[in-house]
Amino acid sequence: MKIEKVEVIVSSPDRNFLTLRLTTDDGLVGLGDGTLNGRELAVASYLENHVAPLLIGRDAHRIEDTWQYLYKGAYWRRGPVTMAAIAAVDVALWDIKAKAANMPLYQLLGGASRTGARAYGHASGFSIPELFDSIRDHQEQGFKAIRIQTGIPGLSSIYGVASSPSAGGKRYDYEPARRTKLPVEEIWDTPSYMRHLPTVFEAVRNEFGPELTLLHDGHHRMTPIQAAKLGKSLEPYDLFWLEDCTPAENQEALRLVRQHTTTPLAIGEVFNTVWDYQTLIQDQLIDYVRSAVTHTGGITAMRKILDFAAQYQIKSGIHGPTDISPVGMAAALHLDLAIHNFGIQEYMRHSEATNEVFIQSFTFEDGYLHPGEQPGLGVTLNDEASSKFPYQSAYLPVNRLQDGTSHDW
Repeated sequence: MKIEKVEVIVSSPDRNFLTLRLTTDDGLVGLGDGTLNGRELAVASYLENHVAPLLIGRDAHRIEDTWQYLYKGAYWRRGPVTMAAIAAVDVALWDIKAKAANMPLYQLLGGASRTGARAYGHASGFSIPELFDSIRDHQEQGFKAIRIQTGIPGLSSIYGVASSPSAGGKRYDYEPARRTKLPVEEIWDTPSYMRHLPTVFEAVRNEFGPELTLLHDGHHRMTPIQAAKLGKSLEPYDLFWLEDCTPAENQEALRLVRQHTTTPLAIGEVFNTVWDYQTLIQDQLIDYVRSAVTHTGGITAMRKILDFAAQYQIKSGIHGPTDISPVGMAAALHLDLAIHNFGIQEYMRHSEATNEVFIQSFTFEDGYLHPGEQPGLGVTLNDEASSKFPYQSAYLPVNRLQDGTSHDW
C-alpha cells in the first residue's frame, strides 16, 4: 500500500487549521493535524516543500520507519514546526492503517482500557459572578472537572478569560491569535495575580463545594519560587492540578516547586519531544504530561512518552484546546482510551463552522469523551466547507510587565 497523493490544506473556520491528507494507491485516505497556532504557514511550507516529496511511493504501513526517517533524516531535529509536521504525517498514517484493518484506531493501540475519557472544560470570568455563571454553564453541559481562570483587579486583559475586553467578550472558544498586523500587547502583574487567585478558589469552593474537580493554568508566568508559593497557597482548595506554573525548559526548576507544595503539577503543552521531559519524569517532578499529539510528533511519539511516564505513576493530560483541530482531538481520544495511565483530557467545544469543515464521530456525554467506532480516526474533511474559510494571518498576543519588560504570555 503506497502513498500516492499528499495534500496540505489550510482553512480558517473561526481560527486557522492545517490538515494533511494522504491518499494511498488503493484509495484509502488518512488525515493528520499539523496546526501550530500563529505559525501555521511555517508548518505548511515544511510539509509541502520538504516532506511531501519524501512520502510519495512510501509504504503507508511502515509508520515507525517513516517517523524515524522524517525525524533523523532531516538532521535538524525537534522544534515545534518539525514535530507538528511529523505529527501530521504520523496521525494520517495511523488513520490509514486503522481503516485498512477496518477498526477504530484505539483497537490497534491495544484496545480500550476504559469506557470513556474524563474531560475538563474551561470556565472563566472577569469577575466572580461571571466566573460562577461560566462554571454553572459547564456543569449544565455535563462537565464534572473544570479549569478556573479569572480576571485580576487592575489588569484589563487576562489569559484564559473570555470576558476580557481583548477577547471580545465571547464564550471561551475565542481565538487568542488576533487578526492584526502586529501581535496585541497585554500587561501582566504577577504579585497581583498571586494575591488574588487564592481568594477566587476560596469563593469557588464555598459556592460549589468540595466535590467539583478544579484545575488552573499559570501559563508559564511565575518564577520557580513564585510557583512554589502559589502552589502552597492553593493547597486548601484541593486542585486536580496547577498547570505550567513556571517555564519548564529548565527542568531542574520544578525541583524547587516540588519541594514546597503538594499541589499536583502538570507541564508540557509547549514541549515537543521526550527529551523535554527526561528529568521531569525520571525524577518525578510532575504528575501529568500535557503535550499535544499534534505538537509532539504524533501518536507514535506520544505513546512512547506516556509509556515512559507510566513507570513513575505519572499520568496523561493531553493538550486539547480549540486550536487543536478535530483531527488532532480524535487522535488524542484514541490514545486516551487505550493507554493505562490516562489522567484527564482537556476539551473545548469547537465552533459550528469548524464542525462543518470536520465531520466527527467522537462524542461527549456526562463528562466523558469517546472517539467512536468508525474505522480509523473517525474524522472526515468537508472540502466544500473548508474552501469557504481561507487562511487569515493571525498572531498570538505578547505579554509585558507594567514597566514594559517583555514577559511570558
